[in-house]
Amino acid sequence: MRKFKTESKKLLDLMANSIYTNREIFLRELISNASDALDKLYIQSLTDKGIERSAFEIEVAYDEKARTVTVTDNGIGMDDDSLEKNLGTIAHSGSQEFEAEAEAGKDEIDIIGQFGVGFYSSFMVADKVTVTSRPYGSEQAWRWESDGVEGYTIKEAERNERGTEVVLHLRENTDDEDYDTFCTQYTLEKLIKRYSNYVRYPIMMEVSKQVEKPRPEDAGDDYKPEYETHTERQQINSMIPIWTRKQSEVSDEEYNEFYKSNFHDFRDPLRTISLHAEGTLEYDALLYIPTEPPMDMYSRDFEKGLALYSSNVMIMEECPDLLPDHFGFVRGVVDTKDLNLNISRETLQKDRQVQAIERHLEKRITSELEKMLADERDTYDEFFQKFGQSFKYGIYSSYGALTDSLADLLLFYSAAEEHDVTLKEYCEAAAADQKSIFFATGETIEMVAKTPSVQAVREKGYDVLLSTDGTDELCFMSMNKYDDKDFRNVAQGDLGIESESDKEAAKKANEENADLFSTVGDKLPDEVKEVIASPRLTGSDDAASCVTAAGQVSIAMAKYFASMPNNEGAPKFEYVLELNTHHKLFADLQDAVKAKDDEKVSQYATILLDQALIAEGIGVEDPTAFNEAINALIA
Repeated sequence: MRKFKTESKKLLDLMANSIYTNREIFLRELISNASDALDKLYIQSLTDKGIERSAFEIEVAYDEKARTVTVTDNGIGMDDDSLEKNLGTIAHSGSQEFEAEAEAGKDEIDIIGQFGVGFYSSFMVADKVTVTSRPYGSEQAWRWESDGVEGYTIKEAERNERGTEVVLHLRENTDDEDYDTFCTQYTLEKLIKRYSNYVRYPIMMEVSKQVEKPRPEDAGDDYKPEYETHTERQQINSMIPIWTRKQSEVSDEEYNEFYKSNFHDFRDPLRTISLHAEGTLEYDALLYIPTEPPMDMYSRDFEKGLALYSSNVMIMEECPDLLPDHFGFVRGVVDTKDLNLNISRETLQKDRQVQAIERHLEKRITSELEKMLADERDTYDEFFQKFGQSFKYGIYSSYGALTDSLADLLLFYSAAEEHDVTLKEYCEAAAADQKSIFFATGETIEMVAKTPSVQAVREKGYDVLLSTDGTDELCFMSMNKYDDKDFRNVAQGDLGIESESDKEAAKKANEENADLFSTVGDKLPDEVKEVIASPRLTGSDDAASCVTAAGQVSIAMAKYFASMPNNEGAPKFEYVLELNTHHKLFADLQDAVKAKDDEKVSQYATILLDQALIAEGIGVEDPTAFNEAINALIA
């Protein structure tokens, strides 16, 4: 027996027990090796016209009684020196040398499977591996055999044709691992279709099926169909990936069927995007925008990612590095040669190539959505209702860094237009001197539209974006500006739209009623920072009062923080109670203050604050006190 080198033994143990996280990968690696061997023979056939390319194939077989899995190819084969070189030293690969020698054919071939590291994944499921190989042009075959522990043997052998046969003798089952499952037709078919479905050569296997026997001519009405087992040699893989074909060559039905069968959706996709990048960065991509979001899309358990292939061999079922989070709902496939893979080929190294592909895909998806927005507005409106939250999350989770790429995809309900508009449409309809984009938040569009703050801004001729999404304000704050206009919550501070006369009138009212406002403030809870004359409620038909935010924390944000389970560290919120000095209720309040009717002043203060809170969709702290105050005043 030839001994493994010390470093090889250590690496073998690492290969079988640590590097590969998924034991079923072994079949992918062996099929990739077989494809590699056929590729090498293909290059040989360019100069040797006696090689029949149409006969190239890979065969997978299994024996349940012997508990073996066999992968065979009729490729280039290996002699004893090649077996020693490729299998005797773990992690050695002849691919680089081969690629250098085959430079003339490099446009037609690519090496993904290779003897060396990938081959040793076999020992994750097998306690003995036998490799019998006969090189092209030779009558002599050789057999390499190892238990993957101490070493290996290489002996002369017999094989009727060129190529390589790899036989895996499965490990004994344990309480934690059922190795017998790898010796069944169902599992092997599943693994071939999952990982090697698009290998460029046919993968053949003996397949057993239950076939109904012909009905006897004399069968009666009570005849029950009888079945027999029929075995036939069948091609398992489809070979030609749909994503490598030109879009003009693939029907919508084919695209839709591929989507539904591979991404487990019974609905047709909303959009299909086919990409073929050439040049310094080469890849094929087939992307789908779903019609409906996944059930768990907005949960922590949701996993984004595209299926990643390298030269038609699947590397990862869901590669998250190829999609930004805000496009996590997109499904599809990326196939590229330009990948730096780690030793197990299960984990993608984060390099410039991956980042470049992600940027390309992000731009293409954005372009497709912008086209939908421009050409099919009703379709986009419906799409945004289902997926738009992702774009808002993308903006505020990036602290506004993605504003330029996502802001134009956002939709908000316009109080003036009474339907959803883009920020661009809002700004185009705004007054020439308008410096802000006004918005308001609440429980429902109807409730928000009727709040005193919104009504006051609308009466001055400005549109207001109405939102019922608690994250919208975070999104606005993260964007900071759009089209040189800042974002202003209409229920917060000075909006900059009050006329000079309104400001002067409010200032004068504050000075003349300073004692009244102080008295009313003393009757109210600690949350009320001050009571002032409203510069926005200036008509007798306007509401009697409204509340605004005293600081940077708006009313909507205060409600959002209050709804969180752990809100002890949430920013403190304080109200400013604005009173309409032109309203009849204010005149009644003045009379009560002059009469020094302390109880009535308290009742008016309670009513003015609580009705302002109710108008903003905020529950009153003491509904009983509010009702008693109303009853006392109208009695």
